[in-house]
Amino acid sequence: MKLRVVLADDHPFVLLGVRSALEAAGDVHVVGEAASPCELISALERLPCDVAVTDLTMPSAPGEIEDGLPLVRRLRRDWPQCRIVVLTSITNVAILRAVLDTGVTALLRKSEPMEELTAAVRGAGNGLRYVSRSILSDLAIAGAERAGSTRAPRLSPRESEVVRQFVCGRTITEIARELDRDVRTVSRQKRDAMAKLGVSNDAGLFAFVRAHGLL
Repeated sequence: MKLRVVLADDHPFVLLGVRSALEAAGDVHVVGEAASPCELISALERLPCDVAVTDLTMPSAPGEIEDGLPLVRRLRRDWPQCRIVVLTSITNVAILRAVLDTGVTALLRKSEPMEELTAAVRGAGNGLRYVSRSILSDLAIAGAERAGSTRAPRLSPRESEVVRQFVCGRTITEIARELDRDVRTVSRQKRDAMAKLGVSNDAGLFAFVRAHGLL
């Protein structure tokens, strides 16, 4: 009997490539595809599935099912027998570590060879955990760097408020006006928060907040 797999990614070419690679293996049958968290949940509710291969960050409208860690946790809770394979472009080790802590079966980067993904999906079907070598290496390096630290990075209340408003779509100028602060102060607080979270750009900040469900 072929391994039944549901794929979820908001990029059509990624879905096409993953489907082609998995079905070329001969023992895998892709039974459904999704381009958002809502579509993935709907597919799992309708289709018998052994393994779900999902991206971590996919767009969702306000009020809909969240992506990131909230999505992975829901999959683990509502479909405990379904093996979860996360395929992501995220490099932030805090997010990757949090994903692993949810109990997913496999975690790989999209840059890994398709042969590696196929092997991970096959292994997941048998309950075998897999983490790609590049992610393991990054986690090991980050662990060594943190070994001498006694405090985990923590945002101040003002930094948290700036980040919250920024990821909700407000500009630095709008945030400064709302909080009655100087624009330069708000900009500095945003930069300080990003440094603490280990992200280097706005896309990384959005991904971190979404993955951790901080809103």
